[in-house]
Amino acid sequence: MNKRTLLILILVIFNISLDQFSKIKVREKIVPGSRTELIGKQLQLMNVENSGAFLSMGSDSNPTVKLVFLLIIPVIVLGVVMYHVITNKTLDKKSIIGFSCIAGGGIANVYDRFMYGSVTDFLFMDFGGVFKTGVFNSADLSVTTGMVLLLMSTFMNRSSKNTETS
Repeated sequence: MNKRTLLILILVIFNISLDQFSKIKVREKIVPGSRTELIGKQLQLMNVENSGAFLSMGSDSNPTVKLVFLLIIPVIVLGVVMYHVITNKTLDKKSIIGFSCIAGGGIANVYDRFMYGSVTDFLFMDFGGVFKTGVFNSADLSVTTGMVLLLMSTFMNRSSKNTETS
């Protein structure tokens, strides 16, 4: 195994491990439905089981729809992402890290859905109503971080190509 592939696997495993460790601690220590203020009302810790997708979308869907859209399709997409990041040797470092974060976070949430039938969400942010999140977990944070890194990489690569052609 080459150094690049090893780095990708380490990043994916790190994201999965961080997420699973945090969820285990939340399930052990936080009473479901409770709220604990970590930084006032701005950052709160909870224990919410989400049987749907992002922000509980699809949680009322029938079991077959959930199986297809919350397990089967994500497993296929994550397989394609892992194949792409490992085989595409032209990816820059930001893209490699971004795809690895997305894969790790996605795998962690799919694992929860498979093992528990839901995903444990536990963080909530509210900055005076100006910016408020739904309840999320560290896997969601990994996926979001990965998306931001991919966007940054895309815009940086475009601007450098535009500069080269000018």
